[in-house]
Amino acid sequence: MLIDSPYPRWNGLNLTWETLEGLAKHNGPITRPGWALAECDATFPLELTRWSSLEAQVAAIADDIAYDNHDIDDGLRAGLLTLDQLLAVPVVAREWDGVRARFPDVAPERLVGELIRTQIGTMVNDLIAETQARLEGIGDVADVRAAGRCLVGFSDAMRDDERTLKRFMYANLYHHPRQLAAAQAAEGIVAGLFAAYRADPALLPGEWAERLPADEPWRSRHIADFIAGMTDRYAVSRYREVVGPIDLPEGF
Repeated sequence: MLIDSPYPRWNGLNLTWETLEGLAKHNGPITRPGWALAECDATFPLELTRWSSLEAQVAAIADDIAYDNHDIDDGLRAGLLTLDQLLAVPVVAREWDGVRARFPDVAPERLVGELIRTQIGTMVNDLIAETQARLEGIGDVADVRAAGRCLVGFSDAMRDDERTLKRFMYANLYHHPRQLAAAQAAEGIVAGLFAAYRADPALLPGEWAERLPADEPWRSRHIADFIAGMTDRYAVSRYREVVGPIDLPEGF
């Protein structure tokens, strides 16, 4: 059972080689692929040990920029972070000083969105300038793959600032007790659902039960794919239906 098969003459999404390569090498070359990626590479070689395209490299670091900044907004809204905490991070403090200078008469709580927008812009502009410098002498995609390093990246100064910000986010948001409690609850829900469906496949919805493979690891992968497609609310509902009651932490 494929999670999504929108085309009547093709099972799956029918992605291009470049898209599949970018997904596989999202964080760079791979020397020790897991079983699923190894199986894919055996039938559809993705040159796993070489660097991916510039587009894939951009997508990877754009992910970091988005997480770094939008998670700040989420943390503030959830009450897990305070502005005073954030201003201890040098890159945030610098951007905040600039925002306050531009809008001296606006209440601080109304400027968080501007802080996030400005910080994203600063990171993106640094990325563009640094990447353009690294691309000197690069003529085509073959040069990109043979470069031996990532060609899309921050300057040294911005890289250090971004790593400092990320360390702050791990210490104060991602490892916040409320976040850890939610993660532990989510892990229990996923594990409980998998165990229940593995023990009694008849609990799976009709089409998923009908197409359950007989052999491993495809049988377990099929069940995992079904669980992976669940929203949080649906997973909790299904857990209560097939496993039993569950107490959820605050904010789950």
